[in-house]
Order: sequence, then C-alpha cells, then structure tokens
Amino acid sequence: MARHKSSPPAIRRRGVGMLRWAVRVASSIVLWTALLHLSSLLGLPRPPLLAARPSCLGGGGGSNSSASSAVTVAAADEVGRLAPPAVPRRTSDTLTLCQNLRSSHVGTWNLEAICDMVTVARYMNLTMVVPELDKQSFWADPSDFGDIFDVNHFINSLQDEVKIIRELPQKFSRKVPFSMQPISWSSEKYYLRQILPLVRKHKVVRFSRTDSRLANNGLPLKLQKLRCRVNYNALQFAPSIEALGKKMISALRKTGSFIVLHLRYEMDMLAFSGCTHGCSDEETAELTRMRYAYPWWKEKEIDSEKKRLEGLCPLTPGETTLVLKALGFPRDTRIYIASGEIYGGEKRLTELKTEFPNIIRKEMLLSADELRPFQKHSSQMAALDYLVSIASDVFIPSNDGNMAKVVEGHRRFMGFHKTIQLDRKKLVELIDLLEDQELSWDEFSTAVKELHEGRMSEPTRRKAIAGQPKEEDYFYANPHECLGAARKRREKLKHTEI
Repeated sequence: MARHKSSPPAIRRRGVGMLRWAVRVASSIVLWTALLHLSSLLGLPRPPLLAARPSCLGGGGGSNSSASSAVTVAAADEVGRLAPPAVPRRTSDTLTLCQNLRSSHVGTWNLEAICDMVTVARYMNLTMVVPELDKQSFWADPSDFGDIFDVNHFINSLQDEVKIIRELPQKFSRKVPFSMQPISWSSEKYYLRQILPLVRKHKVVRFSRTDSRLANNGLPLKLQKLRCRVNYNALQFAPSIEALGKKMISALRKTGSFIVLHLRYEMDMLAFSGCTHGCSDEETAELTRMRYAYPWWKEKEIDSEKKRLEGLCPLTPGETTLVLKALGFPRDTRIYIASGEIYGGEKRLTELKTEFPNIIRKEMLLSADELRPFQKHSSQMAALDYLVSIASDVFIPSNDGNMAKVVEGHRRFMGFHKTIQLDRKKLVELIDLLEDQELSWDEFSTAVKELHEGRMSEPTRRKAIAGQPKEEDYFYANPHECLGAARKRREKLKHTEI
C-alpha cells in the first residue's frame, strides 16, 4: 500500500506553525527572565507564574483571572506603568484586600498621607477605600473627603494603577477592621514583609494614623513618581472650592502681583508647639491648658524660649514684619494672609498692617454669602488658601509646617516659583540683636538678605540623612524625581529672557 505523502504546501504550513510556536516560547522565556531581573533589582520576591489581582468587589483565583493578570504585568511594563508587585498567592485564594485611611495631623486633611497610602496600596496590590478624615482635632471640622476633594476624579484618574472604592462592600458591613498604625518613615519593603501578612490574615486593615508613614528617600523611582501623580493630578479640590479659588486668584491678578504670607500663628499651632513668645501670661496659660487637654499631643513640658532659639517656633506677626521689610519688600506690596484666625485677633496684626497696609483676606475677595458654607469648615477654608498660595508670585511661610512644605513642593513642580524658606533659627538671633540695639537697621537688613540667598526654591536635590528621616529634607517639599519637566521649563524661560 502506498504511503501517503504530504504535499509541499502542507509541509510549509507545519513549518511556519512550529516556527511561530518556537518564537512564542522564546519570547515568554525572555520576558520572564527580564521580570525576574527587575524583581531582583527592586528587592522583591520572585513573581509567581499566576497571580490574581484582589478586589474588594469580589473575584477570586482561577486560571482565567490569573492568566489575565499575567498579561497585565507585561502590558504595564511596556507602557511604563508600575508592574503589579510580586506577591505570592495560592491560586485557590479568594482573598479580599481593603485599606482605609485616616489622617491624624493637627489639621483635618493631609495631602501627603493620602498620596503615600495610595502608593502603598498600589505597591501591595490592595484595594483602597476612599480616605476618612480626622474629625477629632482642635477645629472639629465635620468635612468628609468628598467635601474637600473631587472623589470621582480621584478614583477615575488612578484606575489604571489602584482600585479605589467609596465604601466597604456589604459583605464586610459587620466586620470590624483590624486597626493599626504603620511605623513612621518606613520603606516599601516594610509594607510588603510586615503589613501584607496582616492584611491577608484580617482581610480588612485600617490605618488609623497615616502621616509620615513612607520614607522620603530610597524608594523605587516609579513609586516616587506615583506619589507625585497622586498629589499633582489625582487630588483635585471639589468643584465648589476650585471655582471660588479661581475667583479669588482672578480678583488678585486684576490689580497686579501679590505675595502670600502663610502666617501660622493660630491657637492650635501655638498650643501644640508650646511656642508662646510675645504672648501675655494669660494667653500662655490658656495655650498650656489646651495642650494638656489633647492626649495625643505628647509633648507637655515645653521651654518656649529654648524652642524658639532652636528655630522650631513660627515667627510672630511682628517678627515677620521685620523680616519682610529687611528683605526689601516695598510698603505697597499686596500681601494675602493665608491662615485661620490669628491668635490674639486683629491687634496682633497691627504692626504688619502699619508697615504693609495692602493686606488682603478672603473676606475682602468673596461675599458673605459665598463664604458662609465654608465658615465652620476649617479644612475647606485651608483649601482656598492653598489654591491662592500656589498661584502667588511669592510664597512666604512663617513656619515650615505641613501645608507650607506641600505648597513649596507644588510650586517647585509648577516651575520653581519663588518660595522664600525662612531660616528661623538665625532670624530670631538677628531680631534679638536688633531689638537689643546691637545691630543697626542697615546691618540687620543686609544680614537677612545674605542669609536667604539660595533659599528661594532653586533646583536642588533633597538632603538625605541615613537613620534620621525627621532631619532630612521632606519629599513633598522637594520631589526632585518628578521635577525634570519643571526644570526644563525654567531653563527655557531663562534662555528666552536672556
């Protein structure tokens, strides 16, 4: 019986098919090898072949979802996004992972904490619940996240990186989340090795304190850039706040340039810091009582004058007035005051208003009807100040607190707009010498100007101090990993001016 012979076209088809199969196998091996090397470089465990992305909205393991996840890893790398982390999971696991956020800063909203927790959730491949805000602070602001930020934009702008949901699903309604405080200034490896096992065990974990929980330095570049993406893109204020902010900025711009003075001389700051320089005995006693009334303000006995000489107190309105004059700001400078209620009332601003009569407050730019919905919501009022601050020609904070640092970083990101970083430790020495008549005014003014040369938000790298994260430069004040475009814009502007 004659043996059947394949026709030449059939042989060619089989040959082409085998060649395609071989190419696919080789490509898979190359891709997998590259992924292993990437994991090693980032200090992560080797990725499993199958890893399903968890979701608070349900879903589980299985070949289909796992295969889709593997495809997503490759596609994410190709477009430059963060690849899903290499977290080993059992293929039969239907683990639901959620994360809740609560800010415990002295104020009621904390941009940096939100950015950090989104980054942590993305790194561990968790689903994040829209943040809660602290309502137990001195100001007792009842505002929710959605009263301050645009929730839809927040969720939608990050949907390619992390799943964010508005609230826990019904199946978790009776479950009490495991509550904890992550260790401050932790690296991404801490969350992978210490926190992820807790999330797996308890299913839902709530971080009750989130300020300064992620390191300034030493994180992978893509994590640092994600922090910036959240801060400068995903976190937009609610439409009502944005609209009023634009109206205020437009009104200020119509009459020329203006500076913003972030005068952090408010009751909560003075009580918390223990800084009472310039206060009466009655005021000092009132601030001390307030500090003892809040158990989470751990420092009780504070030497105010010692702290001031160390540069750890906000400048008083009077001290700030001297500094503005010494820096050469003319009398007709238009100064917008970004602050809550100044402790001691308008009398504390007498010297500032005498030397700089063009003082502007919110109440001068907006009607009573426009401001009324915000009156008892200090966080929303602060958001208005934030928008004006990042738009000003010059920003000058009297203290390097939370908002001052974030505004400085935002202004760097926008093109290194001028922020004068006051050296309070040396300034109070000079002010005391001036008041003791050991320095003339001209000597004082010259010294103040020389002191602040190079402290105007010029491009620079953060100062990193191993083992002392509180002493090193803060990421959100100078996110230099994200500032390449801003630096190019500034260099182009300089070249154009020349």
